[in-house]
Amino acid sequence: MQNGLEGGFSVIQIIQLILAPAVMINACGLLLLATSSKYSSVMGTIRILNEEKRRLFKKAGEKNFEDLRRLESLSRQIDRLIVRAKLVRDSVMCYTGAIALFILTSLLIGMGFLIHGFESESAIIVAFLLGVIAVLAGILYTFLDAKKAYEIVHFDVLAEE
Repeated sequence: MQNGLEGGFSVIQIIQLILAPAVMINACGLLLLATSSKYSSVMGTIRILNEEKRRLFKKAGEKNFEDLRRLESLSRQIDRLIVRAKLVRDSVMCYTGAIALFILTSLLIGMGFLIHGFESESAIIVAFLLGVIAVLAGILYTFLDAKKAYEIVHFDVLAEE
């Protein structure tokens, strides 16, 4: 990378290069927003089901307890939702890590222009590619979460029959 402005780059071109990873940051931000919302929803559902489970446990000591099937169903649903929560959490962490890597990419591009003798080409490429890999991993976790969500709903429908 050419260092400084003497390398033929205008200030505008340098700023454009530094902001290029912002497109990926923006994309990750949108993915992160949707995934964070999903994470909150899954965690809320776990809390609601767990509260119902606690109430049923309290009633379990009574003579006329008839909700054993529901109690077992709740336990299985909570177990499956915890797996789903881990998938969504991992997706959130991947997208957040990707954002950090794309920010690092921008910083490295800027440092390459400002610091004479700072060879940053390899570091820039590595940081950017690691960011893309993190996005891919986040998408894979999101795929697995969608699959698990369907399994949970399918189980819930079958359990109520």
